[in-house]
Amino acid sequence: MTIDLPVIWFAIIVFATLMYIVMDGFDLGVGILFPFIRDKHDRDVMVNSVAPVWDGNETWLVLGGAGLFGAFPLAYAVITDALTIPLVVMLLGLIFRGVAFEFRFKATESHRAFWDKSFIVGSILATFAQGVCGGGGGERFSGGRANL
Repeated sequence: MTIDLPVIWFAIIVFATLMYIVMDGFDLGVGILFPFIRDKHDRDVMVNSVAPVWDGNETWLVLGGAGLFGAFPLAYAVITDALTIPLVVMLLGLIFRGVAFEFRFKATESHRAFWDKSFIVGSILATFAQGVCGGGGGERFSGGRANL
C-alpha cells in the first residue's frame, strides 16, 4: 500500500492549519481579552506571556497557504477567489496586530493606549475574518457583499 503525494500534502496542510489555530488562538485570545483588563501590570503580563512565541505562530498559516498553492492550485484559486474579502481583512488584522504588538513595547506612556487599542482591533478583525472564512467553507459563500 502506497501513500500518494496529494494525501501527504493534504495531511501537511491540515496539520499546519490546526497548529495555527491552536497556537495563534491563544495570542488572539489575549488581544480580545485586552479591553477587559485595566491594570497596566496585568496587561504587560498578558503581552509578555505571548511575546516569545507569537512571531512563529503565523508561520503555520504561511505553510498551510503555500502548501495549498503548491499542491492544490485549483483549490487555492477557488478558495481565494471566493474568500478574497475576508482573507484580506484577516491579513490586515494580523498585520495591524503585529505592528501594534511590536510598537507597544517601544511606545511612550502617552502613545501606549493607542497601540493597545490597535492590538485589540487587529485581534478582533483577524478573529472575525477567520470565522467568516471558516463559516463560508460550509455554506454557499461566493464572496459577494450579499453573502456577508
